[in-house]
Amino acid sequence: MSLNKVMLIGNVGKDPDVRHLDTGVAVASFPLATTERGYTLQNGVQVPERTEWHNIVLWRGLADVAERYVHKGDKLYIEGKIKTRSYDDQNGIKRYVTEIFADNMEMLSPKASTNGNANPPAMPQPQNAAGAMRANEQAATAQQAADPFAGGADDLPF
Repeated sequence: MSLNKVMLIGNVGKDPDVRHLDTGVAVASFPLATTERGYTLQNGVQVPERTEWHNIVLWRGLADVAERYVHKGDKLYIEGKIKTRSYDDQNGIKRYVTEIFADNMEMLSPKASTNGNANPPAMPQPQNAAGAMRANEQAATAQQAADPFAGGADDLPF
């Protein structure tokens, strides 16, 4: 038995690029930044902030939601699986791309910050039954997960 599961909370790096296949299926992709906060060890050594970039891919209904509601800077919770693919570039060199294929997406940005409008459209519901049942719980814990070192800059991460 094996498990391929990813859970991320981060900020959208650019507006989603949405394509519609000949069959009408929508595919959205965008970068998501996750940042580990910097801290200072007891001996004074400073560990800098570290940002990782993830390539997010959404299909069908999630892609439609992203097209309408997701914008650069928005905070998202993404749940999905890691997939790596390869291709040959223009010079015949094999390149590898690692992507997160999302099964669930939750929007964590306050309504007022989406689209920059004072009265944006209603936020979409979670895109699966399990997500709908956990939406309130995840929203409550998302703040804690986003800032696990809220106790102070000198706290150790372990």
